[in-house]
Parts: sequence; structure tokens; C-alpha cells
Amino acid sequence: MINKLKYQVLILICVVCLVGSCNESSKGYRSTGDKWSIRMADAVMERVDSLVYYYGGEVKWQYDIALLGQAIDRLGSVDSKYSKYMQDFVDYFIREDGSIDIYKKPDYNLDHINPAKNLITLYKRTGEQKYLDAIHNFIIHLEEQPTTSEGGFWHKRRYPWQMWLDGVYMSSPFMAQYAKEFNQPEWFDTVALQISIIYHHTMDPATGLLYHAWDESKEQQWASPETGQSSQFWGRAIGWYMMALVDVLDYFPGEHPAYEKIIDILNTTAEAILRVRDPETGLWYQVLDQSNREGNYLEASCSCMFTYAFAKAAKKGYLKNDYLRIANESFDSILKEFIILGQDGSPSLTNICGAAGLGGDPYRDGSYDYYVNERRVTNDPKGVAPFILAAIELKR
Repeated sequence: MINKLKYQVLILICVVCLVGSCNESSKGYRSTGDKWSIRMADAVMERVDSLVYYYGGEVKWQYDIALLGQAIDRLGSVDSKYSKYMQDFVDYFIREDGSIDIYKKPDYNLDHINPAKNLITLYKRTGEQKYLDAIHNFIIHLEEQPTTSEGGFWHKRRYPWQMWLDGVYMSSPFMAQYAKEFNQPEWFDTVALQISIIYHHTMDPATGLLYHAWDESKEQQWASPETGQSSQFWGRAIGWYMMALVDVLDYFPGEHPAYEKIIDILNTTAEAILRVRDPETGLWYQVLDQSNREGNYLEASCSCMFTYAFAKAAKKGYLKNDYLRIANESFDSILKEFIILGQDGSPSLTNICGAAGLGGDPYRDGSYDYYVNERRVTNDPKGVAPFILAAIELKR
């Protein structure tokens, strides 16, 4: 009698499991055995069927949405739907003559350069002339970009004499890839110059960390009257810079005079980032060096960016192999601290700083209080894309 009862309970458990599995599949999500990169990409595509409308009705040639497309596209070898998701976003904007709908070159906004990396991907994949023509339009943009007296790109035309760490990521990986893919080596010199100028002007010798931005004119309210530096070490700004370094090195020739300098900057900055890593969680704060100050919080996007950069740089041999272990530990903590699962098992990434900048109207003063009081959001591309990239690098 007891054995028969055990058998009936076992059958019931199997039926429940099968029903649960069917319910999960019917929602469009794969089993929890899939890698986190795939689970997150599937969740994005289930929530938003087109990247064009990721922000609802506000359609933009947007750097962070394009980065999310780039990250998801890297899963194209698993399923072509991931590559199609990225291409559909690009094709919404690119006309047959290579002009870009909505994009305004006279703004000279470096944020608008980042999506052009996807143009190179698509041109290599399809050979279509419209992508090549569009690539050349962005090269013309960069040739005309306003610069500081040393040749550093202004972040935007409306922000004269200012270099932001963000801008190095927005432009330099594209320039480096263009230099290699189209045999235009002079652009490597431009890349090296951007990396070097902003490092020199934002690096704090006491900590090795980098301030968010530098104003050559020293006229901005947020700028130090002595150095022109902004006042805080914002996590995501340094995250952008770290991702720029490791992505640039994918294309940068080893014989170039600046190659070793870029690797030195990568190592020095990585060491500084490790010194402000939260010892309890292995993650990073919104304002990196003030973990014990009221209002500060563990922030997802910079934690994902550092994890990606550490993992990739260690695998490529730019950083010590120990950084790969650190990246895996940090990824474990990202899952614990920032990932929540919906009823259907779909992951969401929480505690992302929605946006932060300097200047503008209303004026953003770059103070500690400014950074910690900017709104926090869930599933912002600036966090989700680096999460997917980190998961891919770590094969998680």
C-alpha cells in the first residue's frame, strides 16, 4: 500500500513539472538551463518586439539602444532572430542613399556615432551599399567634430570645450574598427589621442580613478577652476571608458606606438577600480569612492560594465588572469543583487541609474547629491547590454 502511494505521488510530481514546463514555453521563454545571455536577450525581445520602440513612442538614433542591439546580435550564431532584431533597428533609420533618418550631423553629438558600429557589422554581413555610404557619413561627421586645443573631441557641439569619458566609448571603438576594416590607419592615431587626452585631464593621482569630465575652458559651474575637472567619480562614466579600452584593442595594431600605453592605462584604471570594489558584494557604487556616504547605492550598469571589461581583458591577456575570477565573482553578485525573475521566469535588471550628465537645462552640477538622486530604473539598455556582453564573455 505504501509503495503504491509513493508511486502515485511520483506520477503527480511529474505531471506538475510537465505542466510548468509547458506554461513556461508558452510564454516564449526557454528553460532555465539556458545561458543568462540568452535568457536576458529573450526577455528583451519578449517585452519589446522592436528596438525602435524600446522607449515607447520616442524614436531615436540612440547610442544605448544600438548597444543593446549590438549585444543581442552577438547571439546570432545561436539563432538568426537575434541578428535580425539588431538589423531591423538599423534599417528603420537607414535610407537607400545612406542618409540617416532623424540623425542631425550639425549637433556633432558623439553619442550618435556609437550606433555606426552596427553599420560596419551589417555591411560586412550583407555587402549592401547603403551601409557603406552611411559609414562614410559618420566618418565625415568625425572629421568635422569640434575639438579642444589638443585635438580632443567635444562631447557635443552644445557642450563646447568639454570632453566626457562617455564620449570615448561612443566614438573610439567605431574609429578603431573602421581603421582596421577599411585600411585607414590614420584613425588609430585619432583613437590613441582621444584615450590619452581625457586620461591625462581626468585622472586623479591620489586614487587612480577618473573624473566624469573635463572642461578645457574651466567656465562650467561643475568644473574645477584650477583643473577643469568635474568633482565626482561616477561609476558608469568610468565603465564606458573601460569598455572603450577593451573594445578598441580588438582592432588596434600591436606595433602602433600607443598600443602598450593603452594597455598600461587599462591596467592602472582596473587596479583603481578594484580598490573601490565593495568587499561584501564584489560590486560597485554609483559614486565609486564614497560607499559609506548616505544616499549612495550599488549600481547595476557600472558593475556590469566593469565585469565585462575585466572578463574580456583577462581572456585577451591585457589584464592578469585573476581578473577573470574577479569577473565571475562579480557576475554571481549581479545575479544575486540586481536580477529579479518574473512569474514566467523572465529576468529583469534593477537598480540602474537612468541617466546622468553635466550642464544643460535644467543645469546638472555634477555634485555628489546630483548623482545619487538621479532616478533609478529597471531594464535600461545601459545596464542590460553590458549584462549580456558580460554573460557572453563569461559563457554564463
